[in-house]
Amino acid sequence: MFNAQYFRTFITLVESGSFTQTAHRLDMTQPGVSQHIRKLEQYLQKSLLIRQGRRFTLTESGRRAYDYAIKLFAEHEHFRHSLDNESLDSGDCRIASRASVGMMLYPFILGYQQMHAGLTVSYSFGFNSAITEDVKAGRYDVGIVTEVSRHAELHYAPWHQEPLCLVVPADFAGTSLTDLAALGFMNYADGVHHATQLLRANFPGEFRSMSRFPRQGYTNDVSMVMDAVARGLGFSVVSRPVLETSPWQRQVKELPMPQPVYESFHLVTPAGVETPRRYTRLLDEFLEQRRHTLYGFPEEPHFDSHS
Repeated sequence: MFNAQYFRTFITLVESGSFTQTAHRLDMTQPGVSQHIRKLEQYLQKSLLIRQGRRFTLTESGRRAYDYAIKLFAEHEHFRHSLDNESLDSGDCRIASRASVGMMLYPFILGYQQMHAGLTVSYSFGFNSAITEDVKAGRYDVGIVTEVSRHAELHYAPWHQEPLCLVVPADFAGTSLTDLAALGFMNYADGVHHATQLLRANFPGEFRSMSRFPRQGYTNDVSMVMDAVARGLGFSVVSRPVLETSPWQRQVKELPMPQPVYESFHLVTPAGVETPRRYTRLLDEFLEQRRHTLYGFPEEPHFDSHS
């Protein structure tokens, strides 16, 4: 019969190298330790130890049994913590987000995970529709999207805003819409939408539509549009995390705009389901760090879902 305690005793024996030390650590008698090992060998129908007086070495079956036991108890601990919605620093976190914020959020999460060994994180980058469907299907617990849809099964909540940046090649000397039109536009999934928002707000008397700007290309990966801009192929408008995390940020520059415009992010979760507290803590700590970086204080501008 399977008995997890036999495996626990075996792990302790291998790691301590001593029946006496194992008995002491587990508050058992030494004969009790020996009995657990015999029972485990009977269950597996394999010898696990080669005994040499008070010492021992592992057989090949013993090494494999130890590896299995380590994985078994690690999975048990992860499962146990995943059931505890009140745990702040342990359990599974399953998050999907737009790439524009994920480029900064995911590295933050990796650092956060290093400080909280009980956390396991599954992270996916995707478009709004795919993220929404993944949350509906239960593949992710939290999604971060830039569009709010009507789904009875889902709950949306405003979360964060990031400034939009007009990026041009580093040697670009223009400042006007005419100069930008001569340069051309590098597009991506949200490119036209973001450029329209930013240019309309800052050139209200001149801007009509993005049709004025020749399209120099398209990519579905917002990070790669920065490579195109760095090569002088056109300008683009991206969320600030894209610029700040780009390996090409020194080959481009941001044209300052007097009227800030923001990309708005919403959290999407299953309706009627309480989100475990570990998500709230993780995301709140990211926001606190991000707001200090952007604004120098823990508040951010008023959230406007239409900006």
